Order: sequence, then structure tokens, then C-alpha cells
Amino acid sequence: MTKAEELLEHAVGEACIADTGYDSDLLREAIKAKGMKPVIPSHPTRRTQRRPDKKLYRIRYRVECHFHWLKRFRRIATRYEKTATSFLAIVHVAGIMAWLQ
Repeated sequence: MTKAEELLEHAVGEACIADTGYDSDLLREAIKAKGMKPVIPSHPTRRTQRRPDKKLYRIRYRVECHFHWLKRFRRIATRYEKTATSFLAIVHVAGIMAWLQ
């Protein structure tokens, strides 16, 4: 079992959005078996290219941009905080700063 399949066990929703690194027939079938729509662009080496739903895949891009923005905070990127509670507090402060902008 791969980590992707472990994460899929707890997933709920209408769609599962992933990067090209997760493009495999087994994972697509597992996603469909959970009743979700796989939104995964095809790997460039795949013979038959599948196009993902652009509207849904745009959401993934926005999440990636937000994580990139969060990692600009040095305390978050290097994880200076020793406890999970302190780290979460710093993430909340960064989230508040993002919301205020």
C-alpha cells in the first residue's frame, strides 16, 4: 500500500485533485471506488493523455500558491517552534495576515 492509498482511506468529497505524480490506473480506480471524481492530469509519458477538469484543477493551483505564500514565513518554513500547538499558532497568525491583505 502506498501513502496515496492510505490518505485516500480518509478522503471524503466529490472529487480528488492530485498532481501528475499520482497518475496511475490503480489510484484512479480506487478514487472512483470511493465515489469521487479523479482530477489528475496525465503523466507526460502516458500514451493516452487524459485532460483534467480545468475548473477543479484550478483549485489545486490556488492551494499550492497559498502554501508557497505560507512558506515565505521563515518560522513556518524551518519550523522553529518546538511544539505542535506553537507551530499551529504561527500558521494561524500567517493565515490572518493573508486574510487581511
